[in-house]
Order: sequence, then C-alpha cells, then structure tokens
Amino acid sequence: MRAVQVDVRGVRRSALILAIVCGLAAVDAVAQSQWQIGAFVRPAEGNPVIEPRPASIFDDPILGKPVHWEALHTFNPAAVVRGGKIFVLYRAEDDTGSNEIGGHTSRLGLAESEDGIHFNRSATPVFFPAKDSQKEREWPGGVEDPRIVESEDGSYVLTYTQWNRVTYSVGIATSKDLIHWRKFGPAFLDASGGKYATLKYKSAGIVTRLKDGRLVAARIHGRYWMYWGEGAIRLATSPDLIHWTPVEDSTGSPLVVLAKRSGRFDSGFPEVGPPPVLTDKGIVVINNGKNDPENGDPALGPNAYAAGQALFQADDPSKLIARAEAPFLKPEMPFEKTGQYAAGTTFAEGLVAFNGKWFLYYGCADSLVGVVVANTQ
Repeated sequence: MRAVQVDVRGVRRSALILAIVCGLAAVDAVAQSQWQIGAFVRPAEGNPVIEPRPASIFDDPILGKPVHWEALHTFNPAAVVRGGKIFVLYRAEDDTGSNEIGGHTSRLGLAESEDGIHFNRSATPVFFPAKDSQKEREWPGGVEDPRIVESEDGSYVLTYTQWNRVTYSVGIATSKDLIHWRKFGPAFLDASGGKYATLKYKSAGIVTRLKDGRLVAARIHGRYWMYWGEGAIRLATSPDLIHWTPVEDSTGSPLVVLAKRSGRFDSGFPEVGPPPVLTDKGIVVINNGKNDPENGDPALGPNAYAAGQALFQADDPSKLIARAEAPFLKPEMPFEKTGQYAAGTTFAEGLVAFNGKWFLYYGCADSLVGVVVANTQ
C-alpha cells in the first residue's frame, strides 16, 4: 500500500470519488485487498521477540532501592524507525505489588534492531514514574501501553497510559533521542475549560503519513488528529501534538467514530491500535477488539483480543468508509494464549515501514512481544 502526503484539494477529490463508487452507507463495500495494510504473516523464527528478563535491575527513584523492573511481563509495544534501525518501546512489569493485571508497576524499556526481529535491549528503562510533576498520576501503577510518532521536526511524541491504581488517562511526552523525555501530563487536561480533567481514558494513536520511509505525524486541514479510546473509539485534534481537544457530537459528548459490533471480534468493544496511517485510500486505523463471551465471534475464545482494520475518509477523519468483518491477527500461537491474560491476546500497538516491509509489533497475552510482517506494496 502506498502512503501519500496530505494535499487537501487532491484528497477531497479522491475521497469524493471513493464515496460515490462505494457508498458511505455500505461501509464494508470496499474490497479489503484494496485498502487494508497487509497481509501480515508471522516470521518463520524469532517470536516472541521480547521476553521478560528477571535479572534486570533498576534503581527506582521513588522507592530509593533496586527493583527487577522487567521480571514478570514485557508486552504492548510502540515502534519507530530511527537511524536505519527499528526501535521498540515496550511495557515492562516488575515483581512488586499484587499478582493481578494492573497490580504491578510498569515502566518502558527500549530495544533496537537492524532486522526488526532480533533486538538489543537497554539495561534499564528509559521512561518511568519519578519524583516529577506526574508522580501522582503514575505511581504506583506506572506508565503503560505506549504509542509513538515522529514529528515533522524529527523529535518524537509519546502517548501512554498514566495509571496510579485509582484512575488513568492518556499522558503526552516528547523526546529527541528516545532516551530523555519531557512529560506534559494528560492530553485533555486543559481542553474545553477543564471539561475533561477527570475523564478516564486510554489508548491513543496519532494519525501519520509515510514520508521518506518513516511514519510522520500528519496534518489534515492544518491540525493533527488522534483516535483514542477503549470501549468506543473517538477523535481529538491538536495544533501542536501536545495539547488535545476531543471532537464532540451535537450533544457535547466526545464523538464516537467506531463502536462495538455483535457477532464479531470487536463485539465486546474496539480499542485503538498503533498510530493510524493516511494512505491514498484514506486513513487506515488498526484497531484491537475484545470478543464478547455471549454475543461475540464464535471462532474466537471468550474475551480474546484480536486486531482488525477500519478505513476513514482522508479529508474527514470522522467519516467511516469501510470496516473489516474479520480480524487479520488473532491469538493462534501458544505464546499468544499463555500468560497473565489467559483468554488470549494479539494486541497491536507498534507499526513501522522498514526496508520495504511493514513490521507490526503486538502484545501477547499481556506477557510477551510478538511481530508480524507484510510487504509495503
């Protein structure tokens, strides 16, 4: 699939032609092969690409003592291309806290690879709760489930979940080198006069476009766009990639652009995957879906997470054009179904274009990191 830069007039003409041919009311009318990114396959060897390392030690700045920061689980990764290599930021859970999902402290580790499959990892985390302005939002639960985009000036913008075991929100941080980070706090903290300051929300992917072989944050009508949410997928816009405002419907509530569907893999709910990609067909949103135990896809297990794709209009990110009926990635391998989330998970979060291929990194059963690969053409 070829990705394009934003030309508003050209995009409008393309979107109009597409709407006439397909009919916006029939969102599944576009042949999947014409717009979906893929087809993805698991590499012959290498998976899982990142696993826990119980021996890793980190001097925690809040506890004031060493912790085994990636002892239990390494999962839910972001990915970006930098200097001819793939870099993955992965969520790592230590062995403190209670033995339940969300009961440990999460930090982000950094791994780099020349082939997308074999990684060298930093000995200590590069992003973590500290004695800073975000401590109350990030301690003791930690920093979780990152997505990353490159900005137009070559720096990086991170969206991640801030979790203090009481409430959670999408945090924003920036970096020039993937190692040193500046935190800005919740994405919606000051939006609409503080209307969303106490909102619980997670999972946010900023729209990108392919530029010089890298995915870079894209402007549409002069603004940046972000799909966000778990339970339903919504939209937000920003002038600067840091301060975000939810797009609202006629009632003043955040506009829902993708909702759950009975009988399908996202029957429980959809959730944002990696940063979406603006292509010549529209905006491709890879979304994760939770399978409802009673009204879900019978081909998947109860509460299993699988990944699908949806297509939105290039010059109107709120307009759904097409939506895949079935997931393109689902729990099949033992390492995708054995872990702390035993129902099975292929939770997509990190997408890069690298050496003529797409590399999609995903969390496996909330315990490991896997990868699937596809040709970019």
